[in-house]
Amino acid sequence: MRMDIAAQTDIGKRKKNNEDYYGVFREGTPGLQLFSEGALLCVADGLGGHVGGQIASKLAVSVLKDATKDAAPDTEEPDEYDKEMLELLKGWLVKANNSVHKTNRDLVKKGRPMGTTLLAVLVTPKKAYIANVGDSRCYHIRDGAILERTEDHSWVDEQVKLGLMSKAEAESDSRKNIVTRCIGTHPEVTVDTYMWHIVQGDRLLLCTDGLVNMVKDTEIRDEFRRRATSAEVAHRLVELANDHGGRDNITVIAAHVSPGPIHFVTLHTAAFFRKHGKKVLWTLVTLLFGAGCFAAGYYLRGVLG
Repeated sequence: MRMDIAAQTDIGKRKKNNEDYYGVFREGTPGLQLFSEGALLCVADGLGGHVGGQIASKLAVSVLKDATKDAAPDTEEPDEYDKEMLELLKGWLVKANNSVHKTNRDLVKKGRPMGTTLLAVLVTPKKAYIANVGDSRCYHIRDGAILERTEDHSWVDEQVKLGLMSKAEAESDSRKNIVTRCIGTHPEVTVDTYMWHIVQGDRLLLCTDGLVNMVKDTEIRDEFRRRATSAEVAHRLVELANDHGGRDNITVIAAHVSPGPIHFVTLHTAAFFRKHGKKVLWTLVTLLFGAGCFAAGYYLRGVLG
């Protein structure tokens, strides 16, 4: 299974530390049993204003990495397989919560306990299995259109669901960074799970709220409509978030699922020339000039000799 995956994290323009963390675990990961084709992707956003947000995010991702060592569900019945896979991912987010919460009990004596969001996406040839706690977000994009996205566990999102706030009001509300569910601050946690059907050419975007609070869905959609590699998309989205103010850390994972070989080569060739085009052009000009000088010298030597 071919996947074009790129990840980028950035401190932003307002923060002193980067409390985001991410993981990309693919075929070849030591001890891998969970899948034979695909990747396990995850992003975590440590809670600002709490003790050790960056520790909580790194700890949560490190716990989740161990999920790759679990055996895949042992059933050939599709519906049962899907159910067991989602339960497996859900169980690992609960383990991450237990680990961070235990660290809080053992080490954090003063201040607000450390916590983090945690989003995990297992991508297989035909399906994406998702488990989420917090307001980091996953998008499912096909042919430049956003088909699906995970729900945020945030205060403003709950107000919208209750009809107490419009989506437009939520986008500009100063409290949109307040999460109502996270990893580590409480002994128990509720995990949302999703299962999306994917086809060749689909794209997935995982990101922290440092992106979605700065960049609108329409802008995200437009970036995926460009003929660009995952690395170019990730870089451009981080750039947009910073251009719009960069008020928080920004983490992005962009994944292109099973791009056709010709399409894959075309995208990466075009990206290469966009990045190195001037250098390549000057190199060709220099070589052609040198060859021209050599030919002229050879001709003149023959004529004068």
